[in-house]
Amino acid sequence: SDLQQRLNRKSVTPKIQQQYPAFMRCYDVLQIGDEDLRARSFRERRRRLEAFVQTLDPSRFDLSPLVEFTDWQALEELRRKPLHPVIEGVMLKRWDSPYLTGRPKGPWFKWKRDPHTVDAVLMYAQRGHGKRSSFYSDYTFGVWSGPEGSEELVPVGKAYFGFTDEELRQIDKYVRDNTIERFGPVRSVRADRRQGLVLEVAFEGLNRSTRHKSGVAMRFPRISRLRWDKPAAEADRIETLQALLDS
Repeated sequence: SDLQQRLNRKSVTPKIQQQYPAFMRCYDVLQIGDEDLRARSFRERRRRLEAFVQTLDPSRFDLSPLVEFTDWQALEELRRKPLHPVIEGVMLKRWDSPYLTGRPKGPWFKWKRDPHTVDAVLMYAQRGHGKRSSFYSDYTFGVWSGPEGSEELVPVGKAYFGFTDEELRQIDKYVRDNTIERFGPVRSVRADRRQGLVLEVAFEGLNRSTRHKSGVAMRFPRISRLRWDKPAAEADRIETLQALLDS
């Protein structure tokens, strides 16, 4: 997204702030001034949030709307067909729920849309961190682009979760056995029409990107399945993702 132009910078100049302004949508409030609101019910926090947002600049802040529904079928329809494609689902909160740390079950429920999936080819692998530091666990993958007979892979995303420990060991071995170039902690693996590891990648949505050769960037990609059964030549093409962008 355009806001990425402001990320990973030591300082953001006034010109960049003007070109790529930030906007905040408010969903909940934990504290106002010195008053801790976390123990209050969501109904009370919402009432306080609505009043607080009224004091803010409307060109920079707004309030997340409440979703009204008559039954679960109506809510399911809203979840599957949101008002805007960037919306990933609905968040259900009990009116009497306090704001709790961690992921307690019961007070809140995030009901996300089913993810999109695409079959991509592993292109690069990078060593992980912590307990994964001895494994190649961060994967860059691509899809095919170009006319028939001269196709090339263009990167469309990077993922480092979604697979089991056993699958991690399998991919790590594949990377080591099929490395063709090394760039510090990164390895380039063989990826052509005749050989390559196909990954089924799940993702929440797409953005147009001028930073990537493919012109697209995935939101929240993760590995959903290893396609040892699928030839690299049968992985998806960039047109598949472009169609999603245009839909």
